[in-house]
Amino acid sequence: MPGPLRRLGATPETERLKDIWDLAVFGHSRTLNFTKIHQLPLREAVKVWAYDELPRRRGRNVASSMQNMIRGMEQLSDSLRLQREDEGQRLRLLSRTDMVSFCNRIAFLAETGVFGAHHRVNVIRYVRKIVNRIRVMGLTGPGEVLEGLPADFALSVEDIPDEPEDTEAGRDLPDEVMRELCDNLDLLEKNSNREFRVATELLIDTGRRPDEISTLPWDCLAKDPDGTLVMVYDNSKNYRLGRRLPIAQATAAVITAQQERVRERFPDTPTSKLKLLPSPVANPAGTKPIGSIGEAHRAWVDDLPDIMMPVVVLVDGQLVTKMLPFDKSRIFPYAYRHSFAQRHADSDIAPDVLMDLMDHRELSTTQAYYRVSQERRREAVDRVTALQFDRRGNRVWRKAQGMLDSEHVRRAIGEVATAYGICLEPHNVAAGGQSCPIRFRCVGCDHFRTDVSYLPDLERYLSDLLRSRERLMSAFEADDWARSEAMPSEEEIRRVRRLINRVKADLDDLSEEERAQIEEAVALVRRSRPVMLGMPRVGQPLPDVRPWRLP
Repeated sequence: MPGPLRRLGATPETERLKDIWDLAVFGHSRTLNFTKIHQLPLREAVKVWAYDELPRRRGRNVASSMQNMIRGMEQLSDSLRLQREDEGQRLRLLSRTDMVSFCNRIAFLAETGVFGAHHRVNVIRYVRKIVNRIRVMGLTGPGEVLEGLPADFALSVEDIPDEPEDTEAGRDLPDEVMRELCDNLDLLEKNSNREFRVATELLIDTGRRPDEISTLPWDCLAKDPDGTLVMVYDNSKNYRLGRRLPIAQATAAVITAQQERVRERFPDTPTSKLKLLPSPVANPAGTKPIGSIGEAHRAWVDDLPDIMMPVVVLVDGQLVTKMLPFDKSRIFPYAYRHSFAQRHADSDIAPDVLMDLMDHRELSTTQAYYRVSQERRREAVDRVTALQFDRRGNRVWRKAQGMLDSEHVRRAIGEVATAYGICLEPHNVAAGGQSCPIRFRCVGCDHFRTDVSYLPDLERYLSDLLRSRERLMSAFEADDWARSEAMPSEEEIRRVRRLINRVKADLDDLSEEERAQIEEAVALVRRSRPVMLGMPRVGQPLPDVRPWRLP
């Protein structure tokens, strides 16, 4: 029977008596199914809970979120049916032991891979919430559906397992993969439609959730009072509407072009009712948004050539680097949100700023990306420092793990950046790089170190030295002593050249896979490095609150 006819005469009071609810009667979409709760009194109690809970639910995903909670009670029902002789039908005989058996069964199912660790946490949490709510509503009292249910048939906070770490972080896509995807957006449009291509571009650029992009209104582009372009969207997951996300000019251009296209297709529909990404099917007025892009996105990704990435693998007991295809199953629409967050965390924007940018409810969710960032930086430091050199161009790296740990500590508190390397001289480090005793002639100092990540800076510095020498040798008006002091020495030029040649020679000795990993590490280290605008200025050391303590 068609939906409208089936609902004819239906009211929430009549619908609540059924085992499958049509949520349109309650002002939502889809259905709720209670049939998999085998014990009838328990099923009726859960229906009473759902009837009470529905008015407090908002957004587009009410059915799925409510059904997920009901599935937790289905798991409890299955546990009672399988582990008790009476299959859980005799409510007065239930006890804390049955709840412990339920928790153990859920742990077993998670351990054997039937479902994930996050699902285990959610099932226990949902059951605790619903059972506690059922008690608060008085459903275990005299004459109620769960009359006589023992008080110890319950769960406490301590029964909820610890949340697995990094619920989202660590699932971002490498830069090489992102570049390949962006270079092939034309293929996505060719294989599907323009709306899916624009949706993917906006997912990449903004880091929003897929449903937040697919439901964007036509007039989602706006300006803040200071003239900053923003995209206005609804965070339906947390029911925070009208969120304003600052966006780049290029992203705004994508939105503007799509607005023009939609306006041409649906000239008679008011813009207040139009969707930015209207569905191409059964949508004559342009008011219906596109559905999920997942299927078309998967087909597009699968059609792309393999994206080769350097991977460390174990061969004959030895760790070696090989170029292997990137796992395409990791490329899905929500991964763009992870990638957006990780890019900003790697760029060292403040956690509270990133929390607002991602519209997270908890700072702990945001901080997970910074843990990933630190782990990756540590790995990158390990790689680039393996190609570290002193002022004479000699390799100074040691392989011992203890040295590795010392290197990370030194990078945190025992060094200061120079224009093309690092300085370990204690007084200069204490002064924040402003107390160099030899006035920044780094290549003549034993406290100077550089590595492969500074190669572009060394090459620029050599060019600056040569350019300065040529200018000073030309008709440049200056006193002799000033010209002499400013003239780069042949020894300094020779030292810098030798450093460059030594670094390049070591790079040439690497295999193609090893060089790819070094390049990836260099990119990460340089991205997180403070910018040095020329040579540090000569200045006084920073004041020390404990001047009696010598460095």
